[in-house]
Amino acid sequence: MSTESPKVGFVSLGCPKALVDSERILTQLKLDGYDVVNSYEGADVVVVNTCGFIDEAKQESLDAIGEAIKENGKVIVTGCMGKDENSIRSVHPSVLSVTGPHAYEEVVGAVHEWVPPSTEHNPFVDLVPPQGIKLTPRHYAYLKISEGCNHSCSFCIIPDLRGKLVSRPSGDVLEEAERLVDAGTRELLVVSQDTSAYGVDLKYRTHFWQGQPVKTRLKELATELGRLGAWVRLHYVYPYPNVDDLIPLMAEGLVLPYLDIPLQHASQQTLKAMKRPAHTENTLARIQNWRKTCPEIALRSSFIVGFPGETEDDFQQLLNFLEEARLERVGCFKYSAVDGARANALPGAVPEAVKEERWERLMEVQQRISAEKLQEKVGRQMQVLVDGTNEDGDVFGRTYADAPDIDGVVWLENGQGLQPGDLTDVEIFDADEYDLYARPAPRDE
Repeated sequence: MSTESPKVGFVSLGCPKALVDSERILTQLKLDGYDVVNSYEGADVVVVNTCGFIDEAKQESLDAIGEAIKENGKVIVTGCMGKDENSIRSVHPSVLSVTGPHAYEEVVGAVHEWVPPSTEHNPFVDLVPPQGIKLTPRHYAYLKISEGCNHSCSFCIIPDLRGKLVSRPSGDVLEEAERLVDAGTRELLVVSQDTSAYGVDLKYRTHFWQGQPVKTRLKELATELGRLGAWVRLHYVYPYPNVDDLIPLMAEGLVLPYLDIPLQHASQQTLKAMKRPAHTENTLARIQNWRKTCPEIALRSSFIVGFPGETEDDFQQLLNFLEEARLERVGCFKYSAVDGARANALPGAVPEAVKEERWERLMEVQQRISAEKLQEKVGRQMQVLVDGTNEDGDVFGRTYADAPDIDGVVWLENGQGLQPGDLTDVEIFDADEYDLYARPAPRDE
């Protein structure tokens, strides 16, 4: 009788929150005795974790499912697009199973059903690391602190896909974070649909970690995470008033002075149509206060242009805001209708050509601001977390102001011998619109 472990292929699409879902599924499969393989032909079944937020993401998911069916034939589908099983089966009727997001038990159960686990003990199961299987490099990890969202933004269907806010108890989050840091993680990237709302559903209930009480609230969680000795980076932080309480933690060095805050627009009229939570008219004043409290803070935000009803005046307000706010990092998206989103019924659809023209104007303004902000760093000494090398052998890493995969990088001259996860001091000698260029900082004699 063969004792060879059954093999599972895995395709993970979508955002960092979906990546965490994939890591949890893979960890359980590994514990159940399955081997995870990186090829279709070597797999007994393939799991595709889909994204279903916008049309482009849905098409990418359908394409990935089709490729897996063509190359392997036995495909299990999960993730956000799985909420609409009919749209998947209408294109790919042969899929074995379809489940929605964060449906860990159902996915693992489907794998068990179609490819039963080996009844023989697999000694390698004992070697699954305590922090579980990770899909990110060893030196950084996404730490998901809650699932779902309580908001009803008119352009978004996340609450329909992932449900209402469900926060993880603070003790559970801190135990996972500690395991990751003990395993060599140097940077914890805190993610959720709405990081600022962490604990609201639990009424900020107190849990225990290392025998000490810790409220399930963002400030207290961030404080304890900061004491683990790794970089702590906060993503998807809505601009509620409680965000102001985080800035002193950044000034103290407990949390990276980096705030990913999705503002989406600057026109009050547009924000009202978007039904954005916590949209206030004093955002510029708050940004000034944040920078006064923590001068090193780097601000990232994302914006939507071409939202239904957006006028040229609304768009100009957004450009004026960018000129005054001088955010370090900005992402911009052209509005795209999402099936099921209430914004689809709003009047004043913006022509595609106008969306494109506004997007180009905004990116031109922000590119100039970004280049100016990066030039201010030339001549400074900064600490860099090394990420790796490119195909030419050039070493690159990131400062506290750069999140992986979405922000710029630091290219290191004479970086031979540096390994991913190393923290090193560098001197910045040049910059362009997005990246910095550095060499090792001179050592004190």
